[in-house]
Amino acid sequence: MSQQRLNNNILESLPAEVIKPAYDRNEVTTGIVHLGIGAFHRAHQAWYTENRIAAGENDWGIVGASLRSAGVRDQLVPQNGLYSVVEKSNAGTKVQIVGAVSDVLVGPESPQQLLELLAQESVRIVSLTITEKGYCHDPASGDLNPQHPDVVHDLQNPQAPKSALGYIVGALALRKARGLPGFTVLTCDNLPSNGTLLGKVLGQFAEKVDSELAAWIAENTTTPSTMVDRIVPATTDADRAELEALIGCRDEAAVMAEPFSQWVVEDNFLRGRPEWDKAGATFVDDVEVYELIKLRLLNGSHSMLAYSGYLAGCETVADVMAVPAFNKLALHFMQSEATTSIDVPADFDIAAYQAELIERFENRALRHRTWQIAMDGSQKIPQRWLGTLRYQLENDGPIDVLSFALANWIRYVSAVDEQGNAIEVSDPLAVELKALCDQYKPQGSSALAAAFLAFTPVFGEDLRNSARLQSALSSWLDRLEEDGTLACAQRYF
Repeated sequence: MSQQRLNNNILESLPAEVIKPAYDRNEVTTGIVHLGIGAFHRAHQAWYTENRIAAGENDWGIVGASLRSAGVRDQLVPQNGLYSVVEKSNAGTKVQIVGAVSDVLVGPESPQQLLELLAQESVRIVSLTITEKGYCHDPASGDLNPQHPDVVHDLQNPQAPKSALGYIVGALALRKARGLPGFTVLTCDNLPSNGTLLGKVLGQFAEKVDSELAAWIAENTTTPSTMVDRIVPATTDADRAELEALIGCRDEAAVMAEPFSQWVVEDNFLRGRPEWDKAGATFVDDVEVYELIKLRLLNGSHSMLAYSGYLAGCETVADVMAVPAFNKLALHFMQSEATTSIDVPADFDIAAYQAELIERFENRALRHRTWQIAMDGSQKIPQRWLGTLRYQLENDGPIDVLSFALANWIRYVSAVDEQGNAIEVSDPLAVELKALCDQYKPQGSSALAAAFLAFTPVFGEDLRNSARLQSALSSWLDRLEEDGTLACAQRYF
């Protein structure tokens, strides 16, 4: 391993083909605080912001914050916040060093320091990538979950919050008390109408703190909706070693990404914003249709491929797509079930988008693990599959692929694969889901299907009433049990 870490002092000595910050980082001031500074933010929003800082918008520097662990801080701070975005495709590799992030705080180490940072007047945008479960909401209803342990804790300990909601409301309370303006809260997570959802849970949380504060927050914040898209797999030790050989120094904070990137943003900002559109983002009045296209086609396909592919023994999405039956199934799902559930704008080339998705999934240079995509399914499935499913059920449309996908998910959360090996299921409801499998599987597929569809934290109150869905799900559970996932994909699609 190289003794030298990436840092400000060695930027000039990096290979000429590496794209580097050409601006004075000391001249950049903080305009954005980002909560949840994981790999996706670094390859997406910070990458767009880097473009604008390089163009002279130097009042939009980013300070990141981790709300759980010190891992990212320990990667970034010794590197002066610098990190590489490594674009990998079947055509080759491109490396860019991003300098937009100046510092990273760790919430649990000093909650007060993070609250004070968020209360600084120069901070005009607080952005979030905290995953679906970070919103402390009930995915089925979209309401705040008042029993969520972090919500309970934060209401009792407002000076030392754990959740993003607790930090945001706490900081806004400080700003109100000090006569300062509010800020825009910009969610960049994969949730339908994510800005609307965030505004709702933020308001419900604030109402529990103080109704006068809640009214002030409603007047002094905006929560634009966004649609984000870039495939960013987890960085491996092998990725870091390969990058080190390429650039001659160690980058512990490197992120891998595909070349494709998309960001559609509702143009509703309280106190200005970077000109991200000049970096390739799209500002619109209403994000919803773009978000539906992405959630139902890309994310919906991704989850379907992840569960079925994992059970068929495929480690990465590219491995899944190398199996002709799954490759064909992905396009069939997009065309027959996902696209028909959306009123696609006339000027949007949906066939080209579908073809582009297939090509992206086939990118062998990105090792995007099926296990990683399969994480947190109980939080993702309501967003990625159930809107499409409800539409098709209401309109007598096809539900074959989605019921096949749901059956694979049920097999997956049983925590035992087709060979009888244990699956490490990473999901906030893993215990409850496995208990459903253990209790109802011995009673037969119909009982198991009915029990899952009655599990309201995922399926809400309505889907248990669909005899058609229950029959389709039960039938797929039987077929999977008898033939296995791959054989089913080959035989029935």
